[in-house]
Amino acid sequence: MQDNLAIGILCVLGGGIGAQWIAWRFRLPAIVLLFALGLLYGPGTRLLHPSAAIGRYFHPMVSLAVAFIVFEGGLALDFRQWRAAGEGVLRLTVVALPINWVLGALAAHFVGHLHWGASWLFGAIIVVTGPTVVLPLLRHAKLRPRVAAFLRWEAILNDPVGAILATLVLEFLVIQGNRHSGMFMVEIVPHLLFSTMMALGCGVFPAVLVRFLTVRDLIPEILRIPIILTLAMSVFAICNFIMEGAGLMAATVFGIALTNMRVTGMSELRRIKESLGVLVVSCLFVLLTADLHRDVLKRLSLPIVAMTLTVLFVVRPVGILLSTMRSNLSWQERLFVGWIAPRGIVAAAVAGVAGLQLQEAGYPSADLVTPAVFAVIATTMILHGFSLRPLARTLRLTLSDEPTLAIVGANSWSTDLAGVLHRLGVPVLLIDTYAGALSPAMRAGIPTLRAELLSEEGIEMLEERPADYLIAATPDAIYNGLVCARLAPDFGRQRVFQVSPGVARLDQYRGLSRDSRGKVLGEPTWNFTLFDTLYERGWRFRATPATAPAPGISPSSASSPSSSSAATRAATPADGNRLTIMTVRKGTAILIRSVEDEIPAAPTPGDMIIAMESPAPAESS
Repeated sequence: MQDNLAIGILCVLGGGIGAQWIAWRFRLPAIVLLFALGLLYGPGTRLLHPSAAIGRYFHPMVSLAVAFIVFEGGLALDFRQWRAAGEGVLRLTVVALPINWVLGALAAHFVGHLHWGASWLFGAIIVVTGPTVVLPLLRHAKLRPRVAAFLRWEAILNDPVGAILATLVLEFLVIQGNRHSGMFMVEIVPHLLFSTMMALGCGVFPAVLVRFLTVRDLIPEILRIPIILTLAMSVFAICNFIMEGAGLMAATVFGIALTNMRVTGMSELRRIKESLGVLVVSCLFVLLTADLHRDVLKRLSLPIVAMTLTVLFVVRPVGILLSTMRSNLSWQERLFVGWIAPRGIVAAAVAGVAGLQLQEAGYPSADLVTPAVFAVIATTMILHGFSLRPLARTLRLTLSDEPTLAIVGANSWSTDLAGVLHRLGVPVLLIDTYAGALSPAMRAGIPTLRAELLSEEGIEMLEERPADYLIAATPDAIYNGLVCARLAPDFGRQRVFQVSPGVARLDQYRGLSRDSRGKVLGEPTWNFTLFDTLYERGWRFRATPATAPAPGISPSSASSPSSSSAATRAATPADGNRLTIMTVRKGTAILIRSVEDEIPAAPTPGDMIIAMESPAPAESS
C-alpha cells in the first residue's frame, strides 16, 4: 500500500511539475504535456487508476481543487479590466454562451448521432472554456491586453455558469424522463434562482467580513491567508450542498469581491495561490486523464470525430460571429476568439458525473457523452495550445516576442542606454514618474511609460506592456531595491537588476538583503554616481559585435591625468576604458552583467555587446 502511494505521488507530483518545467523551458503548452502524461499513466500503461485507488472521495477532492482554481481566477478579475475590455467581454459571457449551447446540441444530434437528451447535455458541457487551460496559455502568449481580457473573463465566468447550466439540463432531463415535466417551472426554476442568489451572497459576505476584520487589525498576518483559503473552500461546500455547480459560482464571486474591495495584503495571497495553482492544475490534469478507461476511448467513433471537428470549426466560430455582430471588436479579435476555446477540468469533471447520471436515467446514447466531451477536450487542448501563439502573431494581436528590457529611472545615462538598444532594434521601455525626465527619450522615439511601479495602477500599466528584464537606475538605492523586490516574482529574481547601492551595503550579513533588492548591475563600485560622472565626462553607451576585438587602453593611458578621477579609477580595474553592461542575443535573451553571476555568460558570434565607453581621443581632445 505504501509502495503504491509512493509511486502515485511520484508519478503525479514529479511528473506534473516536470512537465510544467519542460513546457516553460521549451515554450510548449503545458496542458498538452500534462494530458499526454495522464494518458500514459492511465489508459496507456495502467500504472494509475485514481478513482479506484482513492474511492468515493476522488470526485469530491477534484471538486475542491476546481473550486480553488476558479477562486484563483476570480482574484484576477478586476472590474477596471472589464471596463477596459469593454463590450466584448459582456457579449462573450452572456450572449455567446446560449448560442454555443444550442449549436453544440445540434452538432451532437445531427453530426454525432446522439439522442436529443444526450445532445442537450453535451452542448451544455462544452460551453465551458476552463481557466485551467486558458490562463496557463495566456501567461506565455504575450497577447494584447484587450484580447487577453476577453479570453480570461470568458474562461473564468463561463466555468461556474456552464457547470450550473449542465446541472440544470441534467435535472430537467431526469424529471422529464420520469414524466413530471410540469415540475420544471414549479421546483427547478425557483430552486435555481434561490441557489444563484445564495451563491452571490455567500461569495460577497465572507469578502466583506475579511475586509472588516483586516481594517480593524483583528486578523494576525500569519492567519490571513489560511482564513481566506478556508472561507473559499467553505462557501464552495455550502453552496454545492444546496445545488450542484453553485459552489463554483460562490468561490468565483468570493475571489472577485476580494480583489475589487481592495483588501490590503492581497499581494502575498496572489503569490501563494499562483504557486498552488500550478501545483493543483498539474495534479488534476494528470489524475483526471489517468482515470480514463480504455473502454471510454474505444467508444470514439467516426461520428464523434466529425462532431468534434464541427464543434471546433463551425459551432464556436459561428457562435462568436453571431454574438459579436455590430460590436466594437475588430475582425482579427473575432477570428482569434472564435478559434481559441480550449476546454479543461470543469468540462471533464461535469461530463464524468452527469454522463453517468443520464445513463442511469435510461437515456439512449448517454454513454457517449463522456468520450465525446473528452474528445473535444483533447482536440482543443492540442490544436488551440499549439496554434494560439502563431495565430495571434499572424493577426498582430501579440506584443513583441523579442526579449524586452524595462529601465526604471529616466536620466542622462539611462536614456542614452535606452537609445542605443532602441536603435539596435531591441525592445526597450523607459519608465519614470516625471514627464520632464522622459521628454528626451520621447523626442528620440524611445518607448516610455510614466508610472509609479509601486502602485497598483503602475503594475497594471506595466502588464499592458510586459517586459522580460528590468534595470532599476534611479539615484535612490532603497527605491531601486523596492522596485526589484516588488517585481522579482513576476520577472524572476535573476532578471531584475539595480545599480549598486554601494560596496558596504552589499555585505552578505549586515548589508541589504538579497530578497530586498535586485542583482547588482556590473561591479559593486558601479553605483549611480559613477555612471552619472562618467557620462558628464563624455562616456557614452555603444554597441559592438561580439566578433570584434574589445577596445582597450595601455597602462600609460590608464594613469593619464585625464583619467585620474575617482570615477575612472573605479572603472579601470574591471574594463579599462569601458564598462561592459550587457550582451544582447537577438531574439533569445538579454544577458546583463552582474558580479553576482555564478556563471558569467560568454558572448558568442552574432551577439552585440553593450558597454559604456570613454570618448575617443579625437572626441576628448
